[in-house]
Amino acid sequence: MSDRSLNRLVLLAMGAVLATGAGADGTAPPGNTIGYVITNLSWALQSTPDMAECPRGLNDGVREQFKLLFPEVDGGKRKFVDTQLRRQIESYHPTVAPDALPFLEGEGPVAPGLDLDGVEGPEDFTGPDGARGIDNQMHRVLGCIANYRAPDGPIRFFEDEMILRENYNRVILQLTGVDSLVDDPEVAVLIFRGRDKVLVDAGGLKALPGGTQRIDTRWGSRYIRRTRGRIESGVLTTEPVDLLYPWDAFYMPTDQFMWGARYRLALTPDAAEGLMAGYTDIETWYMHMLRNWSAHYQSYGKSSGPSIYKAMRRLADARPDPATGANRAISSALDAKFTRVRVVPFTESELAAIAAAKPGIPYPGMPAPRPVAEELADAGSRTPQASTAHVPGTP
Repeated sequence: MSDRSLNRLVLLAMGAVLATGAGADGTAPPGNTIGYVITNLSWALQSTPDMAECPRGLNDGVREQFKLLFPEVDGGKRKFVDTQLRRQIESYHPTVAPDALPFLEGEGPVAPGLDLDGVEGPEDFTGPDGARGIDNQMHRVLGCIANYRAPDGPIRFFEDEMILRENYNRVILQLTGVDSLVDDPEVAVLIFRGRDKVLVDAGGLKALPGGTQRIDTRWGSRYIRRTRGRIESGVLTTEPVDLLYPWDAFYMPTDQFMWGARYRLALTPDAAEGLMAGYTDIETWYMHMLRNWSAHYQSYGKSSGPSIYKAMRRLADARPDPATGANRAISSALDAKFTRVRVVPFTESELAAIAAAKPGIPYPGMPAPRPVAEELADAGSRTPQASTAHVPGTP
């Protein structure tokens, strides 16, 4: 049998059964298939009440930075082109020039995440559960920014809320060939975008297991991915796959790209919860932030686009550019929660779209990036101060 015919049979089997719940004892779900829809997704950071990971405090936001960069002068006026417009340029055309203001990174030896490279290095963390070799440089970038910290960072709250509110964010995991939700050495994993609302309680804020989801192949073909995984002691671990996934907030749809993404989720018949980890593409992440979070929203929890971009590029640890050698992706992890759904059987045209799906292409960056020298020249008298940067080799 040819590989094409075998793939066709696998896809037909996946579409032949409605994904339903499994037995509470971990026995196989009906048809050996189960589907989960994402209900919560936020950056996995070490956020303790005493802020031990931020001993120097939290970062300033765009408004606080503006006052420091452009102080009012007695008897003089600040020009729009030299202040607000310049700052907008620095946001939408960022460079890796040294930051004009200190940036406070997330510190400490502990951060959530997964071991992405199989190597325990000096930059790695220890997980809250004691796991070694955790790769999560995103914690250093976002760990001391109030907007992203748990439990009540404003951007964290809004992005989490938008998962249920807006259909664009409808990420589905469908597992097939499942002999047990407790132990199964190999299961097939299909990742795609759904196109239906999530079943919620009367308050509209809590997702409930059940409901149905149809696959979106008209607008969502670029999100379709296939990989494999295994279930051990009720925990699903998937093989790495380059993942393009939808992320929308306040009706501004954007996409994010994660290289070598993998899931580690504790499964139950009604839910799945754990981590999605991989190397986040910096340009797609930054474009999402700018499109969805203007200076107004960044001010809610004191974040600053230009400073975040510089920190991400400085701490990037994967996917070097063939031309420059500069890393284009950063190790990261997201806290993810799913609830069970029934996936409507795929039609012939949908099966064909799944078979034809090709990996999405990440956003290539700003259309006219500025050279570092230009930003430094624009700064004029604003001499960049020594950034409070992480020193490689220290915890």
